[in-house]
Amino acid sequence: MSLPDLEAMMFNQSPALRGAANAVDAARAAVDTARTIPNPQIELMNGNRNPRSGSSPVGADARLKTVSITQDLDMPWHRLPRVDGALAGLNAAQANEQSFKADMRAQLRLRYYDLVRRTAENRVAAEDVKLMIGIHKRIELQVATGEKARFELVKANAELLNAQKMQESATLRVRQSSGALRALVGVQLPETFEIQEKTHTFAPPAPLAAVRDEVRRTNPELQRTRAERQQLDRKLSEEKALRLPKFALRADQDSDPEWRNKRMGVAMNVPLWDWRGGPIGEAAARLSQSDNQLAYQEFSLLQSLEAAYQQYDIANAQMVALEGGIVRNAANALRIAELAYKAGEKNFLEVIDAQRVYRAARNELITAQFELASAWAEIERLRANTP
Repeated sequence: MSLPDLEAMMFNQSPALRGAANAVDAARAAVDTARTIPNPQIELMNGNRNPRSGSSPVGADARLKTVSITQDLDMPWHRLPRVDGALAGLNAAQANEQSFKADMRAQLRLRYYDLVRRTAENRVAAEDVKLMIGIHKRIELQVATGEKARFELVKANAELLNAQKMQESATLRVRQSSGALRALVGVQLPETFEIQEKTHTFAPPAPLAAVRDEVRRTNPELQRTRAERQQLDRKLSEEKALRLPKFALRADQDSDPEWRNKRMGVAMNVPLWDWRGGPIGEAAARLSQSDNQLAYQEFSLLQSLEAAYQQYDIANAQMVALEGGIVRNAANALRIAELAYKAGEKNFLEVIDAQRVYRAARNELITAQFELASAWAEIERLRANTP
Protein backbone atom coordinates (compact mmCIF):
# COMPACT_ATOMS: atom_id res chain seq x y z
CA MET A 1 0.00 0.00 0.00
CA SER A 2 1.23 3.48 -0.87
CA LEU A 3 0.28 6.67 0.92
CA PRO A 4 -2.17 7.77 -1.85
CA ASP A 5 -3.81 4.32 -1.70
CA LEU A 6 -4.35 4.64 2.04
CA GLU A 7 -5.67 8.19 1.71
CA ALA A 8 -8.16 7.15 -0.99
CA MET A 9 -9.31 4.18 1.10
CA MET A 10 -9.84 6.33 4.18
CA PHE A 11 -11.66 9.15 2.36
CA ASN A 12 -13.96 6.74 0.55
CA GLN A 13 -14.89 4.40 3.38
CA SER A 14 -14.19 6.05 6.76
CA PRO A 15 -17.31 6.14 8.99
CA ALA A 16 -15.94 9.21 10.78
CA LEU A 17 -15.79 11.17 7.52
CA ARG A 18 -19.29 10.04 6.61
CA GLY A 19 -20.43 11.33 9.99
CA ALA A 20 -18.95 14.75 9.20
CA ALA A 21 -20.80 14.73 5.87
CA ASN A 22 -24.03 13.88 7.72
CA ALA A 23 -23.51 16.96 9.89
CA VAL A 24 -23.42 19.07 6.71
CA ASP A 25 -26.65 17.44 5.53
CA ALA A 26 -28.26 18.27 8.88
CA ALA A 27 -27.16 21.91 8.60
CA ARG A 28 -28.56 22.07 5.05
CA ALA A 29 -31.87 20.71 6.34
CA ALA A 30 -31.80 23.38 9.06
CA VAL A 31 -31.68 26.03 6.32
CA ASP A 32 -34.82 24.53 4.77
CA THR A 33 -36.44 24.59 8.20
CA ALA A 34 -35.57 28.26 8.68
CA ARG A 35 -37.09 29.13 5.30
CA THR A 36 -40.34 27.29 5.98
CA ILE A 37 -43.51 29.41 6.09
CA PRO A 38 -45.73 28.79 9.14
CA ASN A 39 -48.75 26.58 8.52
CA PRO A 40 -52.25 28.03 8.94
CA GLN A 41 -54.38 27.04 11.90
CA ILE A 42 -57.97 25.99 11.14
CA GLU A 43 -60.68 25.63 13.78
CA LEU A 44 -64.08 23.99 13.25
CA MET A 45 -66.77 24.23 15.95
CA ASN A 46 -70.29 22.79 15.90
CA GLY A 47 -73.03 23.25 18.47
CA ASN A 48 -76.76 23.63 19.15
CA ARG A 49 -78.89 26.66 19.96
CA ASN A 50 -81.57 25.71 22.51
CA PRO A 51 -84.00 28.04 24.38
CA ARG A 52 -83.67 28.21 28.16
CA SER A 53 -86.39 26.44 30.14
CA GLY A 54 -89.31 28.65 31.00
CA SER A 55 -88.59 31.20 28.25
CA SER A 56 -90.71 31.60 25.19
CA PRO A 57 -88.88 30.15 22.22
CA VAL A 58 -88.06 32.67 19.51
CA GLY A 59 -87.32 30.06 16.94
CA ALA A 60 -86.83 26.41 16.52
CA ASP A 61 -83.81 24.60 17.82
CA ALA A 62 -80.91 25.09 15.43
CA ARG A 63 -77.39 23.92 14.88
CA LEU A 64 -74.53 26.41 14.97
CA LYS A 65 -71.24 26.13 13.09
CA THR A 66 -68.12 28.28 13.31
CA VAL A 67 -65.08 28.15 10.96
CA SER A 68 -61.90 30.06 11.89
CA ILE A 69 -58.63 30.33 9.96
CA THR A 70 -55.48 31.94 11.41
CA GLN A 71 -52.33 32.48 9.37
CA ASP A 72 -49.21 33.68 11.19
CA LEU A 73 -47.24 36.21 9.16
CA ASP A 74 -43.50 35.57 8.92
CA MET A 75 -42.36 39.16 9.11
CA PRO A 76 -39.07 40.10 7.41
CA TRP A 77 -37.48 41.34 10.66
CA HIS A 78 -38.03 37.84 12.08
CA ARG A 79 -37.40 35.77 8.98
CA LEU A 80 -34.19 37.30 7.61
CA PRO A 81 -32.02 36.89 10.75
CA ARG A 82 -33.31 33.35 11.21
CA VAL A 83 -32.47 32.33 7.62
CA ASP A 84 -29.10 34.10 7.68
CA GLY A 85 -28.22 32.31 10.92
CA ALA A 86 -29.08 28.93 9.38
CA LEU A 87 -26.94 29.73 6.33
CA ALA A 88 -24.05 30.67 8.61
CA GLY A 89 -24.55 27.34 10.40
CA LEU A 90 -24.31 25.55 7.06
CA ASN A 91 -21.06 27.36 6.27
CA ALA A 92 -19.73 26.41 9.70
CA ALA A 93 -20.64 22.73 9.13
CA GLN A 94 -18.95 22.72 5.72
CA ALA A 95 -15.81 24.35 7.14
CA ASN A 96 -15.85 21.83 9.99
CA GLU A 97 -15.99 18.99 7.47
CA GLN A 98 -12.97 20.40 5.61
CA SER A 99 -11.10 20.86 8.88
CA PHE A 100 -11.92 17.30 9.92
CA LYS A 101 -10.69 15.98 6.56
CA ALA A 102 -7.44 17.92 6.90
CA ASP A 103 -6.93 16.58 10.44
CA MET A 104 -7.66 13.02 9.37
CA ARG A 105 -5.26 13.22 6.45
CA ALA A 106 -2.55 14.74 8.67
CA GLN A 107 -3.03 11.93 11.21
CA LEU A 108 -2.86 9.35 8.42
CA ARG A 109 0.39 10.82 7.12
CA LEU A 110 1.93 10.90 10.58
CA ARG A 111 1.00 7.28 11.25
CA TYR A 112 2.18 6.25 7.79
CA TYR A 113 5.58 7.89 8.22
CA ASP A 114 5.78 6.54 11.76
CA LEU A 115 5.32 3.06 10.31
CA VAL A 116 8.03 3.86 7.74
CA ARG A 117 10.32 4.88 10.59
CA ARG A 118 9.55 1.79 12.68
CA THR A 119 10.05 -0.47 9.68
CA ALA A 120 13.43 1.11 8.97
CA GLU A 121 14.43 0.75 12.63
CA ASN A 122 13.41 -2.91 12.54
CA ARG A 123 15.42 -3.48 9.37
CA VAL A 124 18.61 -1.93 10.76
CA ALA A 125 18.11 -3.79 14.06
CA ALA A 126 17.98 -7.04 12.08
CA GLU A 127 21.23 -6.03 10.34
CA ASP A 128 22.85 -5.44 13.75
CA VAL A 129 21.75 -8.89 14.91
CA LYS A 130 23.15 -10.45 11.75
CA LEU A 131 26.47 -8.66 12.30
CA MET A 132 26.63 -9.72 15.94
CA ILE A 133 25.85 -13.34 15.05
CA GLY A 134 28.81 -13.36 12.68
CA ILE A 135 31.13 -11.83 15.27
CA HIS A 136 29.84 -14.18 17.96
CA LYS A 137 30.54 -17.27 15.83
CA ARG A 138 34.02 -16.04 15.06
CA ILE A 139 34.80 -15.38 18.73
CA GLU A 140 33.27 -18.70 19.74
CA LEU A 141 35.57 -20.48 17.31
CA GLN A 142 38.59 -18.52 18.53
CA VAL A 143 37.76 -19.34 22.15
CA ALA A 144 37.38 -23.01 21.24
CA THR A 145 40.82 -23.01 19.61
CA GLY A 146 42.40 -21.09 22.45
CA GLU A 147 43.12 -17.94 20.48
CA LYS A 148 40.83 -15.80 22.64
CA ALA A 149 40.02 -15.75 26.30
CA ARG A 150 36.59 -16.89 27.40
CA PHE A 151 35.87 -13.39 28.66
CA GLU A 152 35.65 -12.26 25.03
CA LEU A 153 32.87 -14.80 24.44
CA VAL A 154 30.96 -13.51 27.50
CA LYS A 155 31.08 -9.97 26.14
CA ALA A 156 30.00 -11.22 22.71
CA ASN A 157 27.06 -13.05 24.27
CA ALA A 158 25.99 -9.89 26.08
CA GLU A 159 26.19 -7.79 22.91
CA LEU A 160 24.27 -10.41 20.92
CA LEU A 161 21.50 -10.57 23.52
CA ASN A 162 21.30 -6.78 23.57
CA ALA A 163 21.01 -6.66 19.76
CA GLN A 164 18.31 -9.35 19.80
CA LYS A 165 16.40 -7.45 22.49
CA MET A 166 16.51 -4.27 20.43
CA GLN A 167 15.25 -6.16 17.39
CA GLU A 168 12.34 -7.61 19.38
CA SER A 169 11.43 -4.11 20.60
CA ALA A 170 11.64 -2.78 17.06
CA THR A 171 9.38 -5.58 15.80
CA LEU A 172 6.82 -4.78 18.52
CA ARG A 173 6.88 -1.09 17.61
CA VAL A 174 6.23 -2.01 13.98
CA ARG A 175 3.13 -3.96 15.05
CA GLN A 176 1.91 -1.10 17.21
CA SER A 177 2.41 1.45 14.45
CA SER A 178 0.71 -0.82 11.92
CA GLY A 179 -2.27 -1.28 14.23
CA ALA A 180 -2.58 2.47 14.78
CA LEU A 181 -2.56 3.08 11.02
CA ARG A 182 -5.20 0.41 10.42
CA ALA A 183 -7.37 1.83 13.20
CA LEU A 184 -7.40 5.18 11.40
CA VAL A 185 -8.02 3.85 7.89
CA GLY A 186 -10.70 1.37 8.92
CA VAL A 187 -11.51 -2.32 8.92
CA GLN A 188 -11.37 -2.38 5.12
CA LEU A 189 -7.57 -2.35 5.44
CA PRO A 190 -6.43 -5.97 5.94
CA GLU A 191 -4.40 -6.84 9.01
CA THR A 192 -1.50 -8.22 6.96
CA PHE A 193 -0.85 -5.15 4.83
CA GLU A 194 2.57 -3.75 3.96
CA ILE A 195 3.59 -0.26 2.94
CA GLN A 196 5.83 0.75 0.09
CA GLU A 197 9.24 1.52 1.52
CA LYS A 198 10.54 4.22 -0.75
CA THR A 199 12.28 7.50 -0.16
CA HIS A 200 9.85 10.40 0.10
CA THR A 201 11.08 13.77 -1.04
CA PHE A 202 9.28 16.94 -0.03
CA ALA A 203 9.38 20.10 -2.04
CA PRO A 204 10.46 23.08 0.06
CA PRO A 205 7.38 24.88 1.40
CA ALA A 206 6.43 28.32 0.18
CA PRO A 207 7.76 31.37 2.07
CA LEU A 208 6.34 31.70 5.54
CA ALA A 209 4.80 35.13 4.90
CA ALA A 210 2.81 33.86 1.91
CA VAL A 211 1.62 30.74 3.73
CA ARG A 212 0.70 32.85 6.76
CA ASP A 213 -1.63 34.96 4.62
CA GLU A 214 -3.02 31.82 3.02
CA VAL A 215 -3.77 30.28 6.41
CA ARG A 216 -5.60 33.44 7.48
CA ARG A 217 -7.78 33.25 4.37
CA THR A 218 -8.40 29.57 3.79
CA ASN A 219 -7.81 27.64 7.01
CA PRO A 220 -11.08 25.76 7.66
CA GLU A 221 -10.80 26.09 11.44
CA LEU A 222 -10.77 29.88 11.10
CA GLN A 223 -13.55 29.72 8.52
CA ARG A 224 -15.64 27.60 10.88
CA THR A 225 -15.12 30.01 13.77
CA ARG A 226 -15.95 32.98 11.55
CA ALA A 227 -19.13 31.24 10.37
CA GLU A 228 -20.07 30.41 13.96
CA ARG A 229 -19.48 34.05 14.89
CA GLN A 230 -21.74 35.14 12.05
CA GLN A 231 -24.36 32.66 13.23
CA LEU A 232 -24.22 34.10 16.74
CA ASP A 233 -24.47 37.61 15.33
CA ARG A 234 -27.64 36.64 13.45
CA LYS A 235 -28.94 34.98 16.60
CA LEU A 236 -28.49 38.27 18.46
CA SER A 237 -30.35 40.08 15.69
CA GLU A 238 -33.13 37.51 15.84
CA GLU A 239 -33.50 37.89 19.59
CA LYS A 240 -33.69 41.68 19.24
CA ALA A 241 -36.27 41.31 16.45
CA LEU A 242 -38.48 39.25 18.75
CA ARG A 243 -39.10 42.47 20.66
CA LEU A 244 -41.14 43.65 17.69
CA PRO A 245 -44.81 42.63 17.39
CA LYS A 246 -45.90 39.43 15.66
CA PHE A 247 -48.86 39.59 13.32
CA ALA A 248 -51.39 37.04 12.11
CA LEU A 249 -54.36 37.21 9.75
CA ARG A 250 -57.63 35.74 11.03
CA ALA A 251 -60.94 35.01 9.29
CA ASP A 252 -64.08 33.72 11.07
CA GLN A 253 -67.49 32.61 9.83
CA ASP A 254 -70.46 31.83 12.09
CA SER A 255 -73.52 30.11 10.60
CA ASP A 256 -77.00 29.45 11.98
CA PRO A 257 -80.35 28.89 10.23
CA GLU A 258 -81.09 32.62 10.09
CA TRP A 259 -77.76 34.44 9.95
CA ARG A 260 -74.26 34.02 8.51
CA ASN A 261 -71.60 36.23 10.05
CA LYS A 262 -68.19 36.80 8.47
CA ARG A 263 -65.27 38.55 10.14
CA MET A 264 -61.70 39.28 9.08
CA GLY A 265 -59.00 40.95 11.10
CA VAL A 266 -55.41 41.08 12.24
CA ALA A 267 -54.08 39.60 15.48
CA MET A 268 -51.00 41.14 17.04
CA ASN A 269 -48.76 39.70 19.73
CA VAL A 270 -47.68 42.71 21.79
CA PRO A 271 -44.32 42.35 23.65
CA LEU A 272 -45.59 44.13 26.70
CA TRP A 273 -43.87 42.32 29.58
CA ASP A 274 -41.15 40.16 28.05
CA TRP A 275 -38.49 42.30 26.36
CA ARG A 276 -36.13 39.33 25.77
CA GLY A 277 -33.53 40.69 28.17
CA GLY A 278 -32.18 37.28 29.13
CA PRO A 279 -31.89 35.77 25.62
CA ILE A 280 -30.40 38.99 24.22
CA GLY A 281 -27.80 39.14 26.98
CA GLU A 282 -26.91 35.48 26.46
CA ALA A 283 -26.56 35.95 22.69
CA ALA A 284 -24.40 39.05 23.18
CA ALA A 285 -22.12 37.21 25.62
CA ARG A 286 -21.73 34.27 23.25
CA LEU A 287 -20.92 36.65 20.41
CA SER A 288 -18.22 38.32 22.49
CA GLN A 289 -16.86 34.90 23.44
CA SER A 290 -16.71 33.96 19.76
CA ASP A 291 -14.74 37.14 18.96
CA ASN A 292 -12.17 36.32 21.63
CA GLN A 293 -11.99 32.70 20.50
CA LEU A 294 -11.42 33.77 16.88
CA ALA A 295 -8.56 36.08 17.87
CA TYR A 296 -6.92 33.40 20.01
CA GLN A 297 -7.39 30.72 17.37
CA GLU A 298 -5.81 32.83 14.65
CA PHE A 299 -2.83 33.59 16.89
CA SER A 300 -2.49 29.93 17.88
CA LEU A 301 -2.62 28.68 14.29
CA LEU A 302 0.03 31.17 13.17
CA GLN A 303 2.27 30.12 16.05
CA SER A 304 1.79 26.46 15.08
CA LEU A 305 2.67 27.34 11.50
CA GLU A 306 5.90 29.05 12.56
CA ALA A 307 6.77 26.10 14.82
CA ALA A 308 6.18 23.69 11.92
CA TYR A 309 8.46 25.74 9.68
CA GLN A 310 11.16 25.76 12.35
CA GLN A 311 10.84 22.00 12.80
CA TYR A 312 11.06 21.54 9.03
CA ASP A 313 14.23 23.64 8.82
CA ILE A 314 15.86 21.86 11.77
CA ALA A 315 15.00 18.38 10.47
CA ASN A 316 16.13 19.30 6.96
CA ALA A 317 19.46 20.60 8.28
CA GLN A 318 19.95 17.42 10.30
CA MET A 319 19.22 15.26 7.27
CA VAL A 320 21.68 17.21 5.11
CA ALA A 321 24.38 16.85 7.75
CA LEU A 322 23.71 13.17 8.40
CA GLU A 323 23.36 12.18 4.76
CA GLY A 324 26.23 14.43 3.70
CA GLY A 325 28.91 12.71 5.71
CA ILE A 326 28.13 11.61 9.25
CA VAL A 327 26.35 8.35 8.42
CA ARG A 328 28.69 7.58 5.52
CA ASN A 329 31.80 8.19 7.64
CA ALA A 330 30.39 6.09 10.48
CA ALA A 331 29.66 3.25 8.04
CA ASN A 332 33.19 3.45 6.64
CA ALA A 333 34.64 3.42 10.16
CA LEU A 334 32.61 0.30 10.99
CA ARG A 335 33.71 -1.43 7.81
CA ILE A 336 37.37 -0.60 8.49
CA ALA A 337 37.02 -1.85 12.07
CA GLU A 338 35.51 -5.13 10.85
CA LEU A 339 38.32 -5.67 8.34
CA ALA A 340 40.94 -4.84 10.96
CA TYR A 341 39.28 -7.20 13.43
CA LYS A 342 39.36 -10.01 10.90
CA ALA A 343 43.04 -9.28 10.31
CA GLY A 344 43.69 -9.31 14.05
CA GLU A 345 44.63 -5.64 14.22
CA LYS A 346 41.68 -4.54 16.38
CA ASN A 347 39.87 -6.13 19.27
CA PHE A 348 36.22 -6.90 19.71
CA LEU A 349 35.41 -3.78 21.78
CA GLU A 350 36.67 -1.46 19.06
CA VAL A 351 34.30 -3.10 16.58
CA ILE A 352 31.41 -2.73 19.04
CA ASP A 353 32.23 0.97 19.57
CA ALA A 354 32.28 1.58 15.83
CA GLN A 355 28.98 -0.28 15.49
CA ARG A 356 27.37 1.84 18.21
CA VAL A 357 28.51 5.06 16.57
CA TYR A 358 27.12 3.91 13.24
CA ARG A 359 23.86 2.75 14.86
CA ALA A 360 23.39 6.09 16.61
CA ALA A 361 24.01 8.07 13.41
CA ARG A 362 21.71 5.83 11.44
CA ASN A 363 18.91 6.14 14.00
CA GLU A 364 19.34 9.91 14.08
CA LEU A 365 18.89 9.95 10.31
CA ILE A 366 15.71 7.87 10.54
CA THR A 367 14.36 10.17 13.25
CA ALA A 368 15.24 13.28 11.24
CA GLN A 369 13.42 11.85 8.22
CA PHE A 370 10.31 11.28 10.33
CA GLU A 371 10.48 14.76 11.87
CA LEU A 372 10.79 16.27 8.40
CA ALA A 373 7.74 14.32 7.25
CA SER A 374 5.74 15.28 10.35
CA ALA A 375 6.60 18.97 9.88
CA TRP A 376 5.55 18.79 6.23
CA ALA A 377 2.27 17.09 7.21
CA GLU A 378 1.58 19.80 9.83
CA ILE A 379 2.17 22.57 7.29
CA GLU A 380 -0.18 20.88 4.83
CA ARG A 381 -2.76 20.45 7.61
CA LEU A 382 -2.71 24.14 8.42
CA ARG A 383 -3.01 24.98 4.73
CA ALA A 384 -5.88 22.44 4.57
CA ASN A 385 -5.16 21.22 1.04
CA THR A 386 -7.71 18.43 1.15
CA PRO A 387 -8.93 16.46 -1.88
